[in-house]
Amino acid sequence: MALIVQKYGGTSVGSLERIANVAEKVIAARAAGHDLIVVVSAMTGETDRLLGLAKGIDPQPNPRELDVLLSTGEQATIALLSMALEKRGCPARSYTGAQVRILTDSAFNKARIVDIDAQRLRADLACGRVLVVAGFQGVDDAGNITTLGRGGSDTTAVALAAALKADECQIYTDVDGVYTTDPRVVPDARRLDRITYEEMLEMASLGAKVLQIRSVEFASKYNVPLRVLSSFAEGQGTLISSEEDVMEQALISGIAFNRDEAKLTVLGVPDQPGVAYRILGPIADANIEVDMIVQNVAEDSTTDFTFTVHRDDYDKALRILRETANELGAREVTGDNKIVKISLVGVGMRSHAGIASTMFQTLAAEGINIRMISTSEIKISVVVDEKYLELGVRALHAAFHLDSKK
Repeated sequence: MALIVQKYGGTSVGSLERIANVAEKVIAARAAGHDLIVVVSAMTGETDRLLGLAKGIDPQPNPRELDVLLSTGEQATIALLSMALEKRGCPARSYTGAQVRILTDSAFNKARIVDIDAQRLRADLACGRVLVVAGFQGVDDAGNITTLGRGGSDTTAVALAAALKADECQIYTDVDGVYTTDPRVVPDARRLDRITYEEMLEMASLGAKVLQIRSVEFASKYNVPLRVLSSFAEGQGTLISSEEDVMEQALISGIAFNRDEAKLTVLGVPDQPGVAYRILGPIADANIEVDMIVQNVAEDSTTDFTFTVHRDDYDKALRILRETANELGAREVTGDNKIVKISLVGVGMRSHAGIASTMFQTLAAEGINIRMISTSEIKISVVVDEKYLELGVRALHAAFHLDSKK
């Protein structure tokens, strides 16, 4: 008998009707002979509503008390789903993160899981119950309620699957799997049957919104097979597993893109040891994450230094960079917050040459100028002007034969 952990997000449990639909799915899986642990999020909009209440009291609410409040969203969902299952004759029991004892550190609002006491869950499974566990939350050593931050319910599900050595962790969402790219940009985008952890991590970090990075990292670390499925349509979804489990490696698995990019350049910086730190140190001190970095050294012993940040951090980063440039005696600071990043992802890149040249040739044929380039073993990213995003993605999707008519 297989043990399956299922996770349902906020849209999947967004109404009583949808909770009833989830109950039917759970019962069908149980009828197929599976033991089940079901992890749920708060109902759609509930976490935002609770956050709004907190900020109505205090714009900067106490982090500990905020976690106490936010955790009630999932608590409502687990009770309602358990009621729905019991009503249909399926024995069920709900658990908060504290009751399971999902032990976390004490970083309120963004805690990380340290350990899970699975003893009580195993006893209930042995009694034939479906276990309904609140996602997104845990408890620290002192007994304080903690929450895991954005994507926390996915992480809860994967962590439970790892602790109980489940056969599969199924993430139910409003899409029916992982696609070669966003179908809203490329209507012919194809759903992938399988993808590796490594590819999924790259896709998630580069802008694909299907899964949160932390949950994929956890699954990869503990080798938990992940499957992305739709709550609203039948299908096999997309299986995310180790590279060894994927027999035939595609050259390119997908194209990710990120609209939230901004580029900053400092020109004419003295080319000397420590200059990169002097530029990026104050940016890091301001808690601004830097993505791509390019440095070009000129013949006059100066260097031009370019890096990208999230578009929301653009104005703050530009202000800091101008102050740093004055201190360094740099010639000029420029910026551009109308850029995007397009990335090719695929483990097949390891054994195939010529992918970068095909990418560059394809973009050039469309008149798209490349502003920056970054590569890794299974990824090539380029920065282009924002107006070329959809044209670039469609052209690359066709050039690498990723469409559903393949």
